[in-house]
Amino acid sequence: MEPGHALPSPDTFPAGVRTVGPAATFALGERAAALLRGGEVLLLHGGLGAGKTCFVQGLCHGLGVTAEVVSPTFTLVNTYEGRLRVHHLDFYRIGSAADLPDIGVPDLLDDVEDGAAIVVAEWPGPLVSALGALPCLEFLATTGADPDSRCWRLRGRPEPAAAWRALFDGGEGAC
Repeated sequence: MEPGHALPSPDTFPAGVRTVGPAATFALGERAAALLRGGEVLLLHGGLGAGKTCFVQGLCHGLGVTAEVVSPTFTLVNTYEGRLRVHHLDFYRIGSAADLPDIGVPDLLDDVEDGAAIVVAEWPGPLVSALGALPCLEFLATTGADPDSRCWRLRGRPEPAAAWRALFDGGEGAC
């Protein structure tokens, strides 16, 4: 794993679904978009190349975003307009929560709490402590048996709603 970016244990994620290839990861994000109502915080855990940005691209497509969705690794925050405003963050280069006010995270979280937007954060470690009691959904993407296979796991605070659990109930493709 990347230094300073420990992944949570897969055992702490009760639901999981397997995708094979970027198109399937994109489609999973697209299906997840249909469940969003505004006010959600989505935390994406996974190593480099796990498909986090591909998932966000599908999510944004499902929300009607027409702009090109790219990783905010160097910009730290990209905002997209669709059915909901999407604040796409990447904390790979952020060392601690102390840096969050400098990049406007408190204002973004206020936008989310007002129900007008969602936050989707890659490498979310520094953000977790800033969330306080704010509800969130956490996703863990890990590589599968072959190079194109990914296992997407879900957990949340509070427990994810039935529709979210159903989306990540892999059936035969469970992780």
